[in-house]
Amino acid sequence: MRYPDLRLPIFALTLVSGIQACSDPGKAPHAGPVQSKKSSDTIPVTVTESIPVLDTLQFRKLNTYLANTDSLGRWPAPKLPVPLPGAILPFHRIVAYYGNLYSKNMGILGELPKSEMIAKLQSECAKWQAADSQLTVKPALHYIAVTAQGRPGADAKYRLRMPGHQIDTVLSWAREISALTFVDVQVGHSTLQSELPALEKYLQLPDVHLGIDPEFSMKGGDVPGKKIGTFDAADINYAIDYLASLVKKHQLPPKVLVVHRFTQGMISNYQQIKHVPEVQIVINMDGWGPKILKKSTWLRYILREPIEYTGFKIFYKNDTKQGAHQLYQPEELVKFTPRPVYIQYQ
Repeated sequence: MRYPDLRLPIFALTLVSGIQACSDPGKAPHAGPVQSKKSSDTIPVTVTESIPVLDTLQFRKLNTYLANTDSLGRWPAPKLPVPLPGAILPFHRIVAYYGNLYSKNMGILGELPKSEMIAKLQSECAKWQAADSQLTVKPALHYIAVTAQGRPGADAKYRLRMPGHQIDTVLSWAREISALTFVDVQVGHSTLQSELPALEKYLQLPDVHLGIDPEFSMKGGDVPGKKIGTFDAADINYAIDYLASLVKKHQLPPKVLVVHRFTQGMISNYQQIKHVPEVQIVINMDGWGPKILKKSTWLRYILREPIEYTGFKIFYKNDTKQGAHQLYQPEELVKFTPRPVYIQYQ
């Protein structure tokens, strides 16, 4: 694989193996007016409604629905905690556009102009809402805030942190359409312990959530993209503890933590991953390729190792490389066991 200049993000290495919101019932808190003195400031948000009491009966009912009569008895996940009030999952299905504003090759978020991208996202949201009325669709912009690099850089960390003004831009776009924002981290030779505190001013906001990518966690010292990296439960638990501390400190609704996965080795010791009411974990199946191979990856690594919730990644380009009509459609994915509650388009 060839890498772009250090100033630009690298492509994600994947395997062929693997607005107003569309509608919102008001179960989650919503933001008030947005004010910012300059583009480099973090855009503040004011919670204007109290967080509602969690409907535990509906919580259990929807988790049973998402399990989709799992014959193996693994779903709903056995250690799934009852979350704090204001939880997004399982009351919503998140439909996210993923990418980086510096690169048209890392995802739909940076590939299209803002207005065209937003319109396309809204169209996908509408399709998902039509395919499954049990969950209210919530749009999201999933932005790669720390990108793995093919060169070491000044600090030899093989990663590049995006400037705050770019994160602010994505955050403002999301708020214009009542969407969530995810900041995604590719650590390279760095660590979550070093990278997450640098994003705290965003993660402490109620509408900002986190994605972490084991693919680019190069514990063996390899160059990102040359091999597939890994996170252990200890790494994921650090992210969980960090987010939980912010939820407690700032009295926030639960955070969503998306962990990407398309191989067995990308997550080790999954049984040791923590389960807390402050954080909702989504294991996002992000391998690309024909449908049959993506389904195989789902059965091997997602179905068989239940953690909390599941996600599914759709590649507009890579999923169609080996033939037409390879993109999974909402009406197909809602029949999966378990049903994915987070959908990501790249």
